[in-house]
Amino acid sequence: MARSLVDLLTTHATNQPDRTAYRYLATGDVDGEIEEISYARLATRSRAVAAWLQERGLAGSRAMLLYPPGPEFVCAYLGCLSAGVVAVPGVPPQGRSQNHRALTRTKRLMADADAKVILGGREVIAALATMAEQLPELDGITRLVTEDIPDETAASWREPDLTPDSVAFLQYTSGSTSAPRGVVVTHGNLLDNERVIAERMGHTADVLDAHDHELFVSWLPVYHDMGLIGPVLNTLYLGATTTLFSPLHFLQRPDRWLTAIHRYRPHTSGAPNFAYELALKHARPELLDGLDLSGWKVAFNGAEPVRAATLRRFAETFAPTGFRPEALYPCYGLAEATLMVSGGLVDTPPVLLETDTGTGDAAAVSCGRPADGWTVAIADPERQQERPEGEVGEIWLSGASVAKGYWRNTLATRESFRATLPGHEGRFLRTGDLGFLRGGELFVTGRLKDLMVVDGRNHYPQDLELSAELAHPALRPGCTAAFSVESPSGSAAEGGAGDGVEGEQPVLVAEVAAESAGESAKIIDLIRGAIGDAHGLPVRDVVLVHPGTIPKTSSGKIQRRATRTAYLDGTLSVVGAPAAG
Repeated sequence: MARSLVDLLTTHATNQPDRTAYRYLATGDVDGEIEEISYARLATRSRAVAAWLQERGLAGSRAMLLYPPGPEFVCAYLGCLSAGVVAVPGVPPQGRSQNHRALTRTKRLMADADAKVILGGREVIAALATMAEQLPELDGITRLVTEDIPDETAASWREPDLTPDSVAFLQYTSGSTSAPRGVVVTHGNLLDNERVIAERMGHTADVLDAHDHELFVSWLPVYHDMGLIGPVLNTLYLGATTTLFSPLHFLQRPDRWLTAIHRYRPHTSGAPNFAYELALKHARPELLDGLDLSGWKVAFNGAEPVRAATLRRFAETFAPTGFRPEALYPCYGLAEATLMVSGGLVDTPPVLLETDTGTGDAAAVSCGRPADGWTVAIADPERQQERPEGEVGEIWLSGASVAKGYWRNTLATRESFRATLPGHEGRFLRTGDLGFLRGGELFVTGRLKDLMVVDGRNHYPQDLELSAELAHPALRPGCTAAFSVESPSGSAAEGGAGDGVEGEQPVLVAEVAAESAGESAKIIDLIRGAIGDAHGLPVRDVVLVHPGTIPKTSSGKIQRRATRTAYLDGTLSVVGAPAAG
């Protein structure tokens, strides 16, 4: 039995050396430059990286990985695992607009992980050499272009003594509500979660054969758990073939995603909800006419709230291509659980639950059933007792995929990973997510820290955001932030207007298409009306901002607290004049 993914790489390289493991679309286009790497080549290159690390006595230390999502990243990641070195995937500096965010995150990760070496592609390592002023932390840290390691180095590789408790890598959280933390993921965690993904998504031997072993098409960032644990590592776990390309190429032309699915006919492909909205925006008749999506069996949707309106419109729009509603696959996971916790049933439409608004577009979407091996409990976050079925509480988890804790953060580890629940044995992970169970289905309602309490009632920001976005077509899906501000009686809160109401009041910040700037007053009125009708809430302020200016995490999640800070500081990129309360 395999003890680690390193063992599985050896098995696949021996049994199917010539099978393509990963295919990388260098330009994002199926008719552009394509790099492929076989399992035999993957093993050689990974062992060459591993041997280089071993020769320098780096086993047990941390290596930061800065790569685009191609074969070189996979070789470096598996090289770390094969050397007993702890991999730390990071965001490579790319493009002027990305540099500040990437540099800030890189600084944090380097300091927190105490990285001893940086592995990267030639362009990234060259770029780092020009950043001495911005990154003085680079002094004294070895930087290596892994492509320059000769194949012959692999001959000196020594198989590491790995156990299920050996640390494989640090997955830094995307930080939607806090500074990024390094989640300590072990080899045992990885193997268990790959089992979970394969079982829940129906990745059986028969299915792989039927799809000619084409498993995923993915543009998801490989430095994020959803892109790494899913497409990259599940492929290795099963010995299949996956097509990768850059998130930047997807954002430039979202149709590339569907074109690649058409060309390679994978069983599984997916993304956060916003990507399905982007695909819909670019679904022109000439694109639809040339697509065959009938082979796409699992279209997973996770990492941010899954919206019923998106699922409905995607199924309707792409029906002419052979896409089936049964392929839509909402799921739930988080880095602290390695990745996947729950998912739908393959070949079964998503389970929707009508909300009080009575509109199908605002229905609650089930994230499926917890996988075998998971214990999922809904707990009162204050009293730390289990809540009955159907009642909302914090989602608590227990299972072999739960990570070891947070890197060098004993207090945060104790708070999140060491909870106990009456009536249950063992420790639980407190996810910080709110949800409820009904009929075995898990419904995720929001983040505990984002919950707004207005006039004694709980309101989830994503519910307000959805209502706002449905109010006018100029509002960009997945680009709205709702939060509350304290409103002292008789005075104006910073950045808003005083209305004499005391307590917390909601504020909506929404990105709006540039061509609709002249309709700002009308759009603001419609948002206020939609929130009032659907939620019975007066809105303190509605601010329309330019596209692409609402803060998001590295994985594309709205950063509501950062948006709130920008609102209070008066630093939002406002379109026209903000509304007065």
